[in-house]
Amino acid sequence: LYDRFARETKSLMEDKNHDYGEAWRDMRVSSLTDLILQKLLRVKQIEDNQGITLVSEGIGANYQDIINYAVFAMIHLEEEAA
Repeated sequence: LYDRFARETKSLMEDKNHDYGEAWRDMRVSSLTDLILQKLLRVKQIEDNQGITLVSEGIGANYQDIINYAVFAMIHLEEEAA
């Protein structure tokens, strides 16, 4: 299951990079952290609504975004260290 979700999450990132470009490259790690916190709050709201949403992508999509934002932050940290 881990490999499946890792593949799906990477594919989502690639699709979004195709649609939006690599905007994350111009962001600071602190901005990516803020986006992760925003996604976590959204997950909590969805849970509070017992999963009933009108426009949200759902909990899974938010977790995938959190993973990808974290990877982007790690890339930035690695590049800063080099």
